[in-house]
Amino acid sequence: MRGLFSTIFLLLVALMIVTTEAGKNKKDKGQGSKGDCTDWRFSNCVANNGDCGSGVREGTCNDQTKKMKCKVPCNWKKEFGADCKYKFGMWSDCDAATGMKSRSGTLVKALFDAECHPVIMANKPCSTKNKAKSKGKKGKGKGN
Repeated sequence: MRGLFSTIFLLLVALMIVTTEAGKNKKDKGQGSKGDCTDWRFSNCVANNGDCGSGVREGTCNDQTKKMKCKVPCNWKKEFGADCKYKFGMWSDCDAATGMKSRSGTLVKALFDAECHPVIMANKPCSTKNKAKSKGKKGKGKGN
């Protein structure tokens, strides 16, 4: 009985080793043709619906093409590109002549070899309300 148990145990171990190796070989075969190419170029991420959300980007390398799933953030600035990541400073004081305030951003990372400007400027209109006053009004309204 002891010999039969040992034989069955060895057969199970051998079967597990064979199936594990077979699974590894299938993965290697699938990557063989696409793994040869090292200079992949990817397009911008194009949202499936609207301007943001999940989408697809195409990659090309020599005569090979592949599609990758990607996401376009809903708060991205189109002129900067979704694949260019910037670190922004503080907003400047309001320019009375233009009614705008600005801040600069320095490139931190370019994803998928995107062409990004090293420094960019962002502008927005000055707010007409003072945030401290609007918060004060909310507090007074709750107290009454």
